[in-house]
Amino acid sequence: MNYALIIAGGSGTRLWPMSRSQQPKQLIPFINGRSLLQVSRDRLRGLFADHHCYICAGQSHKSAILENLPGLHEDQYLGEPTGRDTLNAVGLAAAVIAQRDPNAVIAVFTADHIIEPVDRFQACVRQGLALAQSDMPTLVTFGIRPTYPATGYGYLQLGDTLQGEADSAARKVVKFKEKPDAPTAQSYLAAGPGEYLWNSGMFVWKASVLMDCIQRYAPENHAGLLKIAQAWDTPKRDEVAGEIYPTLKKISVDFAIMEPASRDPKVRVAAVPMDLTWLDVGSWPSFGETCQKDDQGNTINTASTIHLDSRGTVVASSDDSHVIATIGCENLIIVHTPKATLVCPANRAEDIK
Repeated sequence: MNYALIIAGGSGTRLWPMSRSQQPKQLIPFINGRSLLQVSRDRLRGLFADHHCYICAGQSHKSAILENLPGLHEDQYLGEPTGRDTLNAVGLAAAVIAQRDPNAVIAVFTADHIIEPVDRFQACVRQGLALAQSDMPTLVTFGIRPTYPATGYGYLQLGDTLQGEADSAARKVVKFKEKPDAPTAQSYLAAGPGEYLWNSGMFVWKASVLMDCIQRYAPENHAGLLKIAQAWDTPKRDEVAGEIYPTLKKISVDFAIMEPASRDPKVRVAAVPMDLTWLDVGSWPSFGETCQKDDQGNTINTASTIHLDSRGTVVASSDDSHVIATIGCENLIIVHTPKATLVCPANRAEDIK
């Protein structure tokens, strides 16, 4: 059976002060009144049965996330005692779901992306599911057409065509390129989407294939994850997870699994191109891209914002009754909450972290 897993464990420190320890960015209702997590879940409707959609996030956020997603059963929540990066998040999910369904195919999604149009996104996911279900052990990733020389994203170097036609053809991944410097990113952009795509952080694989790869490339993590999975549906879950999970090596799935798999003749790593609008809402400038703008490029996401002779200014507020007025401002970020207010130049947005 097919399963969906949404990784929702990020802290969102670059979206302070709205994103705080008790309300991480994926729970902030700033996308037309909905949270990023709700948007991510809604995007999967029609692709996966509701009871086959899992969330992996911090155990401390369990109550808030269950409240944010009415209908999500506790059995579908995989609570991490502490964050140990993406290898352990996806490995925990694969190990637990495989205990319940040894034939599971799992599609992994993030909780902080805006992706449109949804029908095109779903078509790409179906293509990825078909690839992962083949007899050849296959790890599928989804690649995004680069639109600028980003240094904050990883890149996929593409090889031979595997499936499909023209721009939608799945391609073999020759190599993963992590967060390049500016000149290298510019060369990737110039090479075109036939050579390089952004790594979206979304995947599809059989649970058994991923666990086999973890066993070969990260055996210590594999042993710990298996012990946790064996105790997961028993009264010893919290005790075993609390003892073992914090000791697992903290590493991303890209470094630990996808990179060595791309060099392994026993495994096929495939990239499905996603030719659509994809926005990683990881900072206030990227949040501004989700909002309507006036003729001067100022956000107009709240009725309580007034701009006079201002340009390129992003304003966000969690209180519609609180008026924010700007006069003669250029390229500022202004974020208001009842507990904290942020004002900074847009080119210093990364320093918020």
